[in-house]
Amino acid sequence: MKLATFKVGSEELVGAVDGNEIVAIDVPDMRTLFALGTPVKAQAEKRMTNRRFKLADVKLCAPIQPKKIFHTAGNYAEHAHEGDRSNWVAAIKPWIVFFQNVDAVIGPDDPVVYPQHLTKCLDYELELCVVLAKPGKFFTEKEAPDYIGGYVIFNDITARDIQRREMESANFCFSKSIDTFCPFGPWIVTPDEIPDPYNLHLELRVNGEKRQISNSSHMSVTIPQLLSKFSPLGYNAGDILTTGTVSGVAAFSKDPEAWYLKPGDVMEAEIEKIGVLRNKVISWKDAYGVDAPEFQPF
Repeated sequence: MKLATFKVGSEELVGAVDGNEIVAIDVPDMRTLFALGTPVKAQAEKRMTNRRFKLADVKLCAPIQPKKIFHTAGNYAEHAHEGDRSNWVAAIKPWIVFFQNVDAVIGPDDPVVYPQHLTKCLDYELELCVVLAKPGKFFTEKEAPDYIGGYVIFNDITARDIQRREMESANFCFSKSIDTFCPFGPWIVTPDEIPDPYNLHLELRVNGEKRQISNSSHMSVTIPQLLSKFSPLGYNAGDILTTGTVSGVAAFSKDPEAWYLKPGDVMEAEIEKIGVLRNKVISWKDAYGVDAPEFQPF
């Protein structure tokens, strides 16, 4: 089942995608649906209504507003290797985790606002994400699959010049948490539709040009390992856990300046069996009607 949050006029609804239509589910929001208990698909089926809308006639939103985004990184060796080749400021190793700003979440087709006064090195990172099915803490790797409520696409927008300076102090949260830097969607796909999350084609395109191409089979750790490892921090139903990006980011390319994002660029982050998350980069002036302040390096 594909679970989405969508708008019809000013009304925001939760629904299940059915071909070219979406069927409304009788819950106030997606987090409430996840909090009702597992399996999430069964809870959704119980609350299905007769209200149907054409997908083309609705506005898809971020599928869920999580309480926490657990951002894990360094889980693809290929990304670590390209970092090493580019002489990045620090090694990229597994088991990196930090929290991201939930207020920076945007949905499919929402614009990423380029803060030209803060960064000149805007980058993308395609990631497969897990949505937590239920609350939990201190659970084992064996128990972890019971906490997988669904999968979603995440595009980890990053200001690399800020991140470079942050990493000199061994942290990098600000560079990834600026307003609009957390697009994800287009919907949550329940685990029954993805029985093997380790054989999914991953691809990110900018203006149609393929930048990141990989497969989830390249992960050096497993999703249950990640979920269990960070469970002492405590999960809520509907929280998001990212699983790291693959090779092909702009910062580690042969010509980063040519590949960094610019206003007008359209990103398409695609994961097999989930779909495509599309977002356009827009300028500060297009977003707010005024010129960006003078560039102020972080």
